[in-house]
Amino acid sequence: MNHRKLRVAVIGAGHLGTIHTRLIKTIDEVELVGVADPSPAARQRIAQDFGAEVFEDHRPLIGKIDAAILASPTDHHYWIGMELAEAGIHLLVEKPLTLTVAEADALIRVARARHLVLQVGHVERFNPAFTTAAGQLHRPRYIEAVRASGYTGRSVDVGVVLDLMIHDIDLVLSLVPSEVVGIEALGTAVLGPHEDLAHARLRFANGCIANLNASRVSYETRRQMQVFAENAFASIDFGAGTTKIVRPSQRVRRGEIDFPRLSPEEKQQVRENFFTDVMPLEELQVERRNAILDEQHDFVISIRTGQTPQVTGRQGRQALAVAEQILAQIASPPVPGTQSASLPGPHWNLGDEDAPQRRAG
Repeated sequence: MNHRKLRVAVIGAGHLGTIHTRLIKTIDEVELVGVADPSPAARQRIAQDFGAEVFEDHRPLIGKIDAAILASPTDHHYWIGMELAEAGIHLLVEKPLTLTVAEADALIRVARARHLVLQVGHVERFNPAFTTAAGQLHRPRYIEAVRASGYTGRSVDVGVVLDLMIHDIDLVLSLVPSEVVGIEALGTAVLGPHEDLAHARLRFANGCIANLNASRVSYETRRQMQVFAENAFASIDFGAGTTKIVRPSQRVRRGEIDFPRLSPEEKQQVRENFFTDVMPLEELQVERRNAILDEQHDFVISIRTGQTPQVTGRQGRQALAVAEQILAQIASPPVPGTQSASLPGPHWNLGDEDAPQRRAG
């Protein structure tokens, strides 16, 4: 058995790249070989804060590393990922996997051909509030998700669908083992060319419905999901790390409570004890864990053992495919006699963007 440390690099030293750098250094069986970013200020900060060797781009690291965590802007995921994968380097790519499904398919093909781990950074899959609830929900029938934040100025190379809503798309797809057969969506831009608010309604072949709401121009931060399943209702707060679950009592399941036929005293008893005896409410014990660190451990273990990572490239591609359909709905021109999928709002013309540069960071 090879006990040599796994040689890893972080590509991109922005907000997430910095977090990945700090956490990957705590894993004993990993050697952080370096961090790549085109910004001199970012490289200086990483070198000072973590004592890591820094590089202007990823290419000098090829041949020196076994794996890479790709935390560059989304529009660089494909070409950097392809160069690294073609060099035989395992990849943990931050969400979304790529900008388009076509790019995702190409990256998946290369990783498969070279027998590489391709993991996607849908970190909420590792959130203990979600994992605690997911195992207790049988056949979800309706899901409502809200993901909102203030305007951070990060990830503005994409809109809120690929920035925030993609998390909940992935979570819903992991909960509902059925094909998406219908999508309705609307959205609007506020501060740039991409949508900053979005709503999507997903309809699955098995009848499940999911309503997803995302905003990055909200006055409050919310990361919440409610799941109505056949056996229970769960309320998940990803930010607070809490999960509440309501299950019908045996009397409810057996149909023994016919409320209209109860006496006034019995009705009062039902009302007073509704969430203790009739539909017991329980706050589940949620272990306090660092989801990003757990994600990194999953990546390392998958490379070492050959096991399938928690979020595969194929699953990242599926979430991206749904996101593409949502974006197409938002962008589609209105059919005469119907309402536009784009909400009225400021779509200020900010002028042509500069052509993107091929760089890591």
